[in-house]
Amino acid sequence: MTTVGVISDTHGLLRPEAKAALAGCSAIVHAGDIGKPDVLRELEAIAPVTAIRGNVDKWADALPDSAVLEIEGRYLYVIHDVNTLDLDPRAAGFDVVISGHSHKPRVHERDGVLYLNPGSAGPRRFTLPIAVARLDVTKTRLDPQIIELPIEPPARRG
Repeated sequence: MTTVGVISDTHGLLRPEAKAALAGCSAIVHAGDIGKPDVLRELEAIAPVTAIRGNVDKWADALPDSAVLEIEGRYLYVIHDVNTLDLDPRAAGFDVVISGHSHKPRVHERDGVLYLNPGSAGPRRFTLPIAVARLDVTKTRLDPQIIELPIEPPARRG
């Protein structure tokens, strides 16, 4: 079994809680909107990182818009905004589509393909949770888990 840490939408903020949640992973996927190159360097200290460019990553010309990983004989496709997906993942042989962009953690399956969005691990947006994900991969099983980070919402002013 290989455990993949999945993170997205850090927007330059890599929280200690996110690093703790990704500790012990064999690989990390960052699904874009990284914000600053320091985020990738910090993640590399945990495990090898595959990262793609998000819509705010104008500085990251060297990063691709999408990536393909093979883990335990399973194929993962990484794209920042799932709404820009321009292929049929099932027909292309992908087992998992990893995305970010929406800041909303979500796991669902469609046509035999697992879709995983870890949500945002960076600055809080509206009342959405701060989260990352872990994906346990074997030849016969995909076990995704959204991990909501214990971040207190900002105090209301009043």
